Amino acid sequence: MADRERRGMLIKNSGTRSVEISMASRTMELRPGEEKFITPEEVLDPKLREALQIREISIVRPATTEEDVALREQLEAQQEE
Repeated sequence: MADRERRGMLIKNSGTRSVEISMASRTMELRPGEEKFITPEEVLDPKLREALQIREISIVRPATTEEDVALREQLEAQQEE
């Protein structure tokens, strides 16, 4: 079986309260209705998966290759600051 290329995801806070997710790579806050991209590595983070299980957030769709690249560049630029 061929290995699949893991992709990031677009997630959304589908609740009525702000949600803070403290992942190993970064902490992100999502306001109600807000959408943000996460990296392929963050998709596997236990804290993110917990938030998905208790339905604090939901997955909207997989990220495109271009969106994955843009997010990585943005995160790298933030680390350099």
